[in-house]
Amino acid sequence: MHHNDLDSRAVAAARAIPAVVVQAKGNGHAGTAMALAPLMHTLFQRVLRHDPADPAWPGRDIFVLSAGHASLALYVQLYLCGYGLTLDDLAASRKLRSRTPGHPELHHTPGVDMSTGPLGQGFASAVGMAIATRREEALVGDEGGLLARTVWAVAGDGCLEEGVASEAASLAGTLGLSNLVVVWDDNGITIDAPTTETFTEDVRERFRAYGWRVLEAEDPDDLASLEATLREARASDGRPTLVALRTVIGFPSAKVGGTPAAHAGGFGADEVSSVLAELGFAPDAGLADLVPDDVLAHTRAAVARGRELHAAWDRGMAELAERSPERRRVWRDLHDATLAVETDLAALDAVEVPGGAVATRVASGAAVQALVAASPRWFGGSADLAASTNVAVPGQPVTAERPDGAFVRFGVREHAMAAALSGMALAGPWRPYGSTYAVFSDYMRPAIRLAALMGLPVSYVFTHDSVAVGEDGPTHQPVEQVASLRTVPGLSVVRPADAAETLACWRHVVRDPQVGPVAWLLSRQAVPALPGPAPTADDVAAGARVVHRPEGREDVAVLASGSEVALALTAAERLAAEGVGVRVVSVPCVEWFTALDADRQEAILGVPRERRVAVEAGRGDAWYRWATAVVGVEEFGESGSGPEVMELRGMTADRVAAAVRGVLG
Repeated sequence: MHHNDLDSRAVAAARAIPAVVVQAKGNGHAGTAMALAPLMHTLFQRVLRHDPADPAWPGRDIFVLSAGHASLALYVQLYLCGYGLTLDDLAASRKLRSRTPGHPELHHTPGVDMSTGPLGQGFASAVGMAIATRREEALVGDEGGLLARTVWAVAGDGCLEEGVASEAASLAGTLGLSNLVVVWDDNGITIDAPTTETFTEDVRERFRAYGWRVLEAEDPDDLASLEATLREARASDGRPTLVALRTVIGFPSAKVGGTPAAHAGGFGADEVSSVLAELGFAPDAGLADLVPDDVLAHTRAAVARGRELHAAWDRGMAELAERSPERRRVWRDLHDATLAVETDLAALDAVEVPGGAVATRVASGAAVQALVAASPRWFGGSADLAASTNVAVPGQPVTAERPDGAFVRFGVREHAMAAALSGMALAGPWRPYGSTYAVFSDYMRPAIRLAALMGLPVSYVFTHDSVAVGEDGPTHQPVEQVASLRTVPGLSVVRPADAAETLACWRHVVRDPQVGPVAWLLSRQAVPALPGPAPTADDVAAGARVVHRPEGREDVAVLASGSEVALALTAAERLAAEGVGVRVVSVPCVEWFTALDADRQEAILGVPRERRVAVEAGRGDAWYRWATAVVGVEEFGESGSGPEVMELRGMTADRVAAAVRGVLG
């Protein structure tokens, strides 16, 4: 654990760079990055298993900066370690199209393992990462530590104040995630005030009550002590670990350090000069003066260290293949994306489409069961509703003693579940899924938004998708949720009309992981099978398909999703008796349909917009882009049977027919 003068000078540079960069720009977050410099140096130079030449190396540890506003703390280490960033990149922090955005972003900066920003989300996703990496190790049966990856997260007071972190911490303790280490930057400051005014609980005892081990980093500036603590944290004792690190935000600033003013914005030219002098630099030093060649050569030794760790891992995997070909095959199959798609599609092809009226949640459940049985890559659970949402699968749940369980019991923790699913997707080859009732998707929105931002292949299985839920009443009857979810860029909202369409949509999602996150909106009530042959994955990939054409002239098109497609068909039948020709279009996914070119959209819709009606049991605002009249639900439901509430809120074939007559004048 010998640390020399070069280590101290590297830490000084890591403190100085944020102060200089933020002062020059006039915006940004220097204080936390400055305070964390010794920790980050020790972690990236001495403890973290990583390879700057291959940031996506599957044998690496995972690092999550949950306190994402301190992005400069991470970017500085990526520069010093040799991930390809330059001093110019650091100077361009937060500028448009720079490689160093205001918060870490996946796919944007080499070495960033997750997009973080909303406080607590990184913490909770790290729990999902730990669940997934520990499961991979257990499934393969690795006994040599090759797959024993540690998930490291740095969280601040704000992260621990957010409820999502509390949910996730509780789950992590219950599951005994011994491969998870969270460093708590206990600097006692948030934007508005010291935490003595807002956050006075005993955090250490809270985490011990969750089932965590709590370690103290006695001196935030003693590199040898920090290294010893981090190595102890990595050594498993069967529990997740919280490392409490008491820092001074903005250190070594005498005037701004330790105050809320250190959180954001420049410290002022005079104070930055004082900081530079305190750190051993000229008071007017620029960025180029802060990292001399000998210091950079010292920190860039991380490249050689990473190459050695990676080579040792490669040798270990080769030895595993000789010692246990079956274990190596399990690992290879997990990571073979082409094989995975072939396996998954074959599993879905074997699912029989139920005949007659079937709830789409039941059809979706058959798909989930088939996928889970075919491949351990399909991995997830529910927020205490597995039987009702139809994601219950055979096998035993993940526990502290059984990390390779078939599914996760997330408990009543929708916030943490959604964030954990993102972590699972980020941690490797997994296709995570999680479920609850549609109305509770509101609890999950921050994590869903981040998953969409990162393009993660997560499936959110939301059932009880309309006021047809019935007796549970308006608190459980979604009205605005479907429309609201459709406002999230990059999220596919899938509301299939019957069992066959549900299975076809699953086929499309399986064959194309680039679809990104999918919100499934599924019916509680049985819906009739649509006429005609079962759709293919190509049919539903268009997002909309014609399910009924009149024998003669087409006067009107009725667009509908989910259970309302059956209403549209009934209305079309009644209108046909009046001599009105109605084309019925099922729209299982607005986002997929929107991606089509205008000509193809018009070909599916068939008639001009002024002669189109849209039908959906929810807020109808978004449908006006394609239709001139919308039959929807614009107010909360009531407690009663599903059919009664649907009729009360106007979701009837008669109302659809009336809307058609209205557009025809």
